Amino acid sequence: MADYKALKSRGEQLAARDWNMPALEARIKKLVDEGIPRKTLARNEILANRQIIQDRVQRRAEEYYCILKNCTQGTALALMEEFGLGNMDIIKALTPFPGIGGTGQTCGGISGSLIAIGLYFGGNDRLDVEATGTTFMNAQKFMAAFENEMGHRLCAEIHEHVLFGRNMDPGASENHMAAFAQAKGFEKCSLATGTGARLTAECIIDSMA
Repeated sequence: MADYKALKSRGEQLAARDWNMPALEARIKKLVDEGIPRKTLARNEILANRQIIQDRVQRRAEEYYCILKNCTQGTALALMEEFGLGNMDIIKALTPFPGIGGTGQTCGGISGSLIAIGLYFGGNDRLDVEATGTTFMNAQKFMAAFENEMGHRLCAEIHEHVLFGRNMDPGASENHMAAFAQAKGFEKCSLATGTGARLTAECIIDSMA
């Protein structure tokens, strides 16, 4: 059950954080230039460091959203980097996904997480129906956990009921976007990206156990 008071407080803490933008920009440029590093996932090591990994991926999803100004990209990139998934072309393709084209629909903390879930659980054989079923089950598990923690799945509802008291609707116009930025929207909304990334990392790690 969502604790709205605690969520709003966390959003305010994120708004007040000292974000090291030059360092974040350098990290993004390195990923663009060098690509997402491939990884051999060591099951025992990951299980032993579960909390460290979840904390790290949450922090990175918050930071990547704040520098990229795109919640879906920030969430997906943090997870893809952590688990060695996909490439930067996928991140490019996610450009219009926040709120589903900026319409206030599905939160980017969800859509970015679902991309990572698909990359991890989907398998390489497109005829592997079992992998598709496994992906769906993990997607539903994640979405239920996200809604339980954040209270909502839709961008507009998270704005209204969790963070701002109203739907900021930043995709509606340049003026709306400017008001969103002035209200520390990119910082506060990183609450959703960090939550999505952490819950997805938990889902992936649970599957290894």
